[in-house]
Amino acid sequence: MRMKDIVPGDDTFFARLAEIYEKMDETYDAVAGQYGFGCAGCTDNCCKTRFYNHTYIEYLYLMDGIDALPSDQRDAVGHQAIETCSAIKTAEERGETPRVLCPLNVDGLCDMHGRRLMICRLHGIPYEIHRPGSEPFFGQGCAIFDERCAGMDYIPFDRTPFYRDMAQLEQDLRENAGLTGKFKMTIAEMIVHGLKTDAAG
Repeated sequence: MRMKDIVPGDDTFFARLAEIYEKMDETYDAVAGQYGFGCAGCTDNCCKTRFYNHTYIEYLYLMDGIDALPSDQRDAVGHQAIETCSAIKTAEERGETPRVLCPLNVDGLCDMHGRRLMICRLHGIPYEIHRPGSEPFFGQGCAIFDERCAGMDYIPFDRTPFYRDMAQLEQDLRENAGLTGKFKMTIAEMIVHGLKTDAAG
């Protein structure tokens, strides 16, 4: 399944997602900058954390970028994604928490940096989420943030607008394309599923 298949000739959804991502990056960078926090020299790569994506739009956007890679690079990504899924399964069967490097991480850098997921963009610094009818939820930063910025006062970083905009975009896409059901996949699972779908088609 690709955007061109479900909404032929319409790149509006990708354009809207790119705008949301840009706002995320600007806001995150501004707050992280106030802390003096950055990912350079990180000894606990968050790319080893098993993040899940819950939206079709981010899946489609990521796969659109992977489709544009040279065939040999795309094949390498696909092979690494299969290896990643296998390693995660093995860790789970042993009762361990999987700590397996994302298949898009090449020499410490994301091979699809411009198309990385929302969770990849927002992870790292403390944040808050406001839900209707509930008390605000406050989340912690990553372990490295806690080490480097211990004792610093919290600087407001509200994820709510980004979640709201993403939810509206996802709803619009689903209604336009007739997509239903829940979506929950890791990056590795999305790559394996997407390339397998291409091969079957």
